[in-house]
Amino acid sequence: MPTEIVNSFKAAILGGRPSQIGLWSCLADPAAAELLSTTGFDWILLDAEHAPNDLRRLMGQLQATCASATQVLVRPPEGSAVLIKQLLDIGALNLLIPMVDTPAQAAQIARAVQFPPAGIRGVASQTRAGRWGDVPEYLNRARSEICLIAQVESRAAVENVDAIAAVEGIDALFVGPMDLAASLGHLGAPGAREVVEAVEHIANRVHAVGKPIGILTVDEQQAARYIEFGFDFVAVGMDTMLLRREAAALRRRFAREVART
Repeated sequence: MPTEIVNSFKAAILGGRPSQIGLWSCLADPAAAELLSTTGFDWILLDAEHAPNDLRRLMGQLQATCASATQVLVRPPEGSAVLIKQLLDIGALNLLIPMVDTPAQAAQIARAVQFPPAGIRGVASQTRAGRWGDVPEYLNRARSEICLIAQVESRAAVENVDAIAAVEGIDALFVGPMDLAASLGHLGAPGAREVVEAVEHIANRVHAVGKPIGILTVDEQQAARYIEFGFDFVAVGMDTMLLRREAAALRRRFAREVART
């Protein structure tokens, strides 16, 4: 097992490489995560905000994908310091924290990923993150390979986006278009003009601060537009949706076959 920890996802989005293309995973299963990690996406996200993922399930998925070049992001249900500490200890390198509406919230999660005296992350020497003590100087080097992403997805976050993006320790921002649409009065319509304009405004402001920006959309045309617009990492699909859509299409095709007999 290598004794170096290198976060190639963070290096890619901070280094100005072409848009990193990702896939959302909500199946909460190690075999599913492993399968997705073989499909060539730059990254996958394990969702624990809207999917039934707990620490044990997440660790199993991190273990199942560790041999792949595909990088893994984890989204917890909320940004408490305790939960962030646990996710970092099981080896999550890329954390996407939902519902960050203010610079004060951003500053708090930034402190949660940093050991004292700069932060408040609890210290442990025997964790999966440090390969059970096998990574030299892990405690001193851990923060440099962690990528902390603040998800902005409300009217308040739009108003505060400059201040959130400027918080030291926030490595990147991410737009949650569904919640943003609801907050702006367009529930279920992330393609509404006001929402798209807000998304592009966020991207412009974040890039002005010199930080990367990401987004999720299952609309392929919209995804292409956001890539062209300059989003640094874009999730273009969701495993549950892909599975249901392909299964339903296969069933419909054979319903037609049966009707012809």
